[in-house]
Amino acid sequence: MTDIKPKILIIEDDLDVAEMLNAYFRVQGYEVFTVNWGEDGVRSCQTVHPDLLILDIRLPDIDGYEVARRLRGDRRTADVPIIFLTEKRDRSDRLQGLELGADDYITKPFDVQELRLRVRNALKRISQGSLTNPVTGLPEGALVDEKLSEVLGKDGVGLLLVSIDNMVSFREAYGFVASDDVLRAISLMIINTMREVSRPEDFLGHLNGTDFILVVPPSNLAALSEKLRMRLEQSIEYFYPIKDREQMAKSSSRLKVKIAEIASLQNGFTDINQMKTDLLRLKK
Repeated sequence: MTDIKPKILIIEDDLDVAEMLNAYFRVQGYEVFTVNWGEDGVRSCQTVHPDLLILDIRLPDIDGYEVARRLRGDRRTADVPIIFLTEKRDRSDRLQGLELGADDYITKPFDVQELRLRVRNALKRISQGSLTNPVTGLPEGALVDEKLSEVLGKDGVGLLLVSIDNMVSFREAYGFVASDDVLRAISLMIINTMREVSRPEDFLGHLNGTDFILVVPPSNLAALSEKLRMRLEQSIEYFYPIKDREQMAKSSSRLKVKIAEIASLQNGFTDINQMKTDLLRLKK
């Protein structure tokens, strides 16, 4: 019995690029489909049911944004991961793609090895059913909800939220690779700090991509919060290139650490969504 190959649909009007990507990803073990027009891409996505879409923004009929908009509006294709491939470099163009739910964004000329890794990560995230974050490897989604449901209303349990604000601005300025490196570094700092202060059974996961949630005893909250804030804030400037550090230190869009605590889950919460909402509201 042979393994089922992941299906990639490429919508690219440059025939040389389309042919190169087709050949490259076939060698990598994928089943590849290519079309050159946006309208054909929408129809193909609905019939082929690809596992991932590589989508050029500049197309001869409708642009890639419109393709993405239609696919996100159709329940059959709403969850297909999209990697935008484009020559556009303006911040507004990248933001528009992200607002449409793009999973990644790579500008031409691109490194095909980097694109391969981006494709692999996006498919890995889907295959794992969003149980773990593909960048940090930490639990997210259903695993976090399961843990929060388990401790809801229990005595002797506290929550700590560690939030990294302005990550979108950082990613727009320095790219996805750099922003992923930041998240990995921050997750390792949190893990190492927990080893010093917390117990092995304490929990760390993602509330969302840039918000980490810790489930720890209330007695550990203050020490853990203080250590994390100090260590993370001291590290923020080193995530920026040396030439930008002085300027970013004064910028309102620089990376910021915000923390929130809930010391007791015994009273006042009826469901985990209420807990999440309160944590996000309290962060400062």
